[in-house]
Amino acid sequence: MLPLIIVNPQSAGGATERAWPGIASDLSAHFGPFSVAFTKKVGQGVELAAEAAKKGVKLIIACGGDGTISEVANGILESGSEAELGILPSGTGGDFRRTVEIPMRTREAAQILRRGQTRLIDVGRVTYMNDAGVEESRYFVGVASFGMSAAVIERVKDNGPQWLPARAPKGLTGPVSFGSSMLQTAMESPAVKVIVQLDNQHERHLTVANFCIANARYFGGGMKIAPEAKLTDGQFDVVSIGDLGARKILTNSPRIYLGSHLSMDDVHHAFAQKVTVRPAVKTELLPVEVDGELPGHLPATFQIVPRALRVRCPA
Repeated sequence: MLPLIIVNPQSAGGATERAWPGIASDLSAHFGPFSVAFTKKVGQGVELAAEAAKKGVKLIIACGGDGTISEVANGILESGSEAELGILPSGTGGDFRRTVEIPMRTREAAQILRRGQTRLIDVGRVTYMNDAGVEESRYFVGVASFGMSAAVIERVKDNGPQWLPARAPKGLTGPVSFGSSMLQTAMESPAVKVIVQLDNQHERHLTVANFCIANARYFGGGMKIAPEAKLTDGQFDVVSIGDLGARKILTNSPRIYLGSHLSMDDVHHAFAQKVTVRPAVKTELLPVEVDGELPGHLPATFQIVPRALRVRCPA
């Protein structure tokens, strides 16, 4: 069966829909024949990928940003098939494709889709409470987090950075949008109090500005939050940023983007295969960010699933 490309036309603020004729032309020339399906709503990428995988499609390509990649990965994983995930970048965040080193140019990405190698990578599985108070689970390929990052994403999605000339598109919108929202959020959002358990260690009460459970290295439109993360080591990189205060967060934000923040006194790095988190105050609703989306809130359990997903990568 032909490879299937699942296109999110609304990614990159709708730019993917406008650019698709050119993308398709380059892809045909440098990759070969393919079939295509366009998503029309959030979550449809999961359905399309799962259906295709169950029918026997061997290569399913996500054309969009991190949210699209995550949806297609979830569909493949839920199908229980051995279908392979391909990446055709067209979003604005691009965090997962940075970790797997997929170039932004369609022609170069097409060459990898045609001649690249298959890597079997780890994924995360998170169980959380959705907005209706019902427990749900999903997979993630990049980073899950809570604290300031979730508040930033909520601001970007709902309002957009106030000083930008137009409403920010849905999802993480690159360093400019994320960075400007981080400035505002750092001034307004207090640190959160949580109870955390790594693997079978004793529970710890923490006060954090941000807490990341990372399978990949980047989030937030290029922020190298987990510079040592590996997709094949069978464990999460857990990065906790303490209650630094707004001024210290802002002055050190370049270090976080460059990945040189792990040496800071208030930043802690650990490895774990399972992370369990709940609010210190039971009635407090703390949103959880998963691959740039906000599916629900704590309490949550994050579990590594080793070597679970096939991904087409550079040779």
